Amino acid sequence: MSIEQKIEILMEAVPYLSKYQGKIVVIKYGGNAMINEELKANVIRDVVLLKTLGLKPVLCHGGGPGINKMLEQLDIPVQFINGLRYTSPEIMRVVEMVLIGQVNSELVGRINQQGGQAVGLSGISGNLFQCVQRSEELGFVGDVVKVNAGPVLAMLDAGFIPVVAPVGTDGQGNSFNINGDTAASKLAGALGAEKLMILTDIEGLCNDIKLRDVISYLNIADVPMLKERGTIAGGMIPKVDCCVQAIEEGVTNVHIIDGRQPHSMLFEAFSAEGNGTTVGKDLPSVGIKA
Repeated sequence: MSIEQKIEILMEAVPYLSKYQGKIVVIKYGGNAMINEELKANVIRDVVLLKTLGLKPVLCHGGGPGINKMLEQLDIPVQFINGLRYTSPEIMRVVEMVLIGQVNSELVGRINQQGGQAVGLSGISGNLFQCVQRSEELGFVGDVVKVNAGPVLAMLDAGFIPVVAPVGTDGQGNSFNINGDTAASKLAGALGAEKLMILTDIEGLCNDIKLRDVISYLNIADVPMLKERGTIAGGMIPKVDCCVQAIEEGVTNVHIIDGRQPHSMLFEAFSAEGNGTTVGKDLPSVGIKA
């Protein structure tokens, strides 16, 4: 890349650097980007760079593959009810051990190694994610009913990068497993975040996943229609529902982006083109096929 090309890239980024100075950006980190070491290193570097450039990143992570691996190693059977994993007290202890004790600690360490200053939190910290049990038959699976953003805001004000594990509490000593996308969207809303970036294993929301024809902007008013068509189906339904929830709770824009692509967060934040699917309510949808 020539000097002229580098300068051109920097000039394109300048308006966005000014626009997002001091703004909170919540990043939901999971999927393949957590398994692949090269992608993991890229994500961590980008989070640190966002902080260096004057934004206030908050990393909210998942860890499903690690939980599955640990349950297999411990020979703990897994039961699914209507497609959802039953979380027994024994499994909940494994969830906490993996998400808080392993994944969260590793991410904090990696950010600090790259020159950032990270602090690990879970939804139990300061009653961050207050939950109710979804149902008796699912065990310790929780739905978030209230977010106490105080602990995260305190860390941001002190100059730290909060790293949040999706485990919640009922305030009575019980812990609950929370869907990672739900935790991130609820947290983004409570923080009044400028952006929520959800890193996924696909290019974005597509009209046809086989064709990879991405809907670049999705107005939340079109979500019911796309569900009826089957465009939003399967695992994309709860993900898009979380996006809608975040927008309704005050997040300016939500971005479903491909976490497999190096520096996808920076491309989304600091370029006019962006990538993946932006979800919002201020513009007409772009890219929906008739």
